[in-house]
Amino acid sequence: QVQLVESGGGSAQAGGSLRVSCVVSGYTYRSYYMAWFRQAPGKEREGVAAIVPASGNTYYADSVKGRFTISQDSAKNTLYLQMNSLKPEDTAMYYCAARDPSIASGGTTWSDPSIYGYWGQGTRVTVSS
Repeated sequence: QVQLVESGGGSAQAGGSLRVSCVVSGYTYRSYYMAWFRQAPGKEREGVAAIVPASGNTYYADSVKGRFTISQDSAKNTLYLQMNSLKPEDTAMYYCAARDPSIASGGTTWSDPSIYGYWGQGTRVTVSS
């Protein structure tokens, strides 16, 4: 049974930093593509960053490039999102997601939430100005 459990959310001032983590279980960590998404109240879920665990290739939304870093510790089956220079518009629920690459994505991009089959419960991040 695949499980993703996020932690590490909280509150920060604008310009501050937070790190969220996602511990995965139920499958071989490096075999699935991993991503972070976020969803603010009243808005659609959006892709923040993604990583291909086997290669280490990373992808970022334009809105977070240069501020957020996705990383992993395969030995701990853990995915991270380091968030620096936080802005109030980063306030959202943050979710980690996993995708089995053997299932066709239909040519869509990494940031399409519909191609991810596994999700965590989310962790809240609040940034005040």
